[in-house]
Amino acid sequence: MAKTKPGIPKGTRDFDPIEIARRDHILNAIREVYRLHGFRPIETPAMENLSTLLGKYGEEGDRLIFRILNSGDFTSRVDDQDWQNKNTGRLSAQLSEKALRYDLTVPFARYVVQHQHKISFPFKRYQMQPVWRADRPQKGRYREFFQCDADVIGTKSLVCEAEIMQIIDKVFSQLNIDVRILFNNRKILAGIAEYIGHPDRLTDITTAIDKIEKAGLESAVGELLQKGLSKDAVDKLKPVLELEGSNDEKLQALETLLAGIPTGIKGIGEVREVFDIVAVSPLHCDLEFDLCLARGLDYYTGAIIEVKSVDVPMGSLCGGGRYDDLTSIFGLSDVSGVGISFGADRIYDVLEAMNRFPDTTGTFSQVLAINFGQKERDYCLPALENLRSIGVQCEMYPEPVKLKKQLQYADKNYIPFVLMAGEEEMKKSLFSLKDMRTGDQEQLMLEQISDVLMKYIDR
Repeated sequence: MAKTKPGIPKGTRDFDPIEIARRDHILNAIREVYRLHGFRPIETPAMENLSTLLGKYGEEGDRLIFRILNSGDFTSRVDDQDWQNKNTGRLSAQLSEKALRYDLTVPFARYVVQHQHKISFPFKRYQMQPVWRADRPQKGRYREFFQCDADVIGTKSLVCEAEIMQIIDKVFSQLNIDVRILFNNRKILAGIAEYIGHPDRLTDITTAIDKIEKAGLESAVGELLQKGLSKDAVDKLKPVLELEGSNDEKLQALETLLAGIPTGIKGIGEVREVFDIVAVSPLHCDLEFDLCLARGLDYYTGAIIEVKSVDVPMGSLCGGGRYDDLTSIFGLSDVSGVGISFGADRIYDVLEAMNRFPDTTGTFSQVLAINFGQKERDYCLPALENLRSIGVQCEMYPEPVKLKKQLQYADKNYIPFVLMAGEEEMKKSLFSLKDMRTGDQEQLMLEQISDVLMKYIDR
């Protein structure tokens, strides 16, 4: 029997040590900024009850949820009639009671409701864990990927939206990525839906608008016509979405168009207030009011945020928004929240495309001690422990093989320094330290070596 070639599911990846180090570089930058702003960490299970997830992401989102078959004889409770009729919707509910989490926001809402009595509101949390979506894999889009969320729940203050802008600005400044922040408000979109005569079709309208960047405006218009919107309504919508000019000019134009529509005017006021708060501590990156930003998730009720790379064509690097009603579906009403989610995998792809990972992200050991034999090994081992005690990452080559092979090991593993001791060094209680980057080598006492290495680490 032919052996099956090993592999992994499409849309998933293995990570080698350098990739993990680079990913940690991203995660650590995000985590550091979250903590600077007073956010606290939580974690939730990889799987949730299917009932927790369904109906929270819209029809398209529900289709992308990875369902988990019930344990044991998972067909035992299936209705025979549904099985014979191949009723997919009803069968799915009977075969699966759990699912892999689609994002971190809905599980967070569930967490807040479940633990509300020990939470102090407003509650600022961050969460950095993998999520799963049954999407079509492509560049920058995976079926398993990391999200790095931060949310403030229990307050309606727009200061929180402005703080999220500051967080975004700090993270991408630290990562050396030029971005622009796109900003909109769901209330404005609801006002536009009312303006064109279809206030009951907001979900259809936002779902179509959300596809404009990829498919173009005409494609979105065609989709709306297919879904039953009148040509007159679509003709009124197109010039709204094509508004140009500065942020203030677009907002002024909208104030004229949506005059008399309270929901839309309220959304415009919220956008202006956020921009005013941000102006107190100006951002390094561009902040753009974008009417074509919809983010087709049903739970957003106010601000909508998305971040794009300036230099690399890529989907959203992070996104988020305000949600007023998410916890109410789990039994806790009147608890508003706003949050952001960084896509670590897409950020990784941007940094890789621009070759902007720090050189040290591939360095795990900073010193390799050369193994010339038992006597030399035993002389070096205490020195390595001494270096480790002051935070220097180091290792001993395990076998006394040829020097060339050991140096090649250091070179292939990006180890910047090699520590050596032969008969001459041991007689003088010295070590030879070789800088693999420059080729320079000198004999030093252990204390001098410590000073050299600490200067390297502190750079």
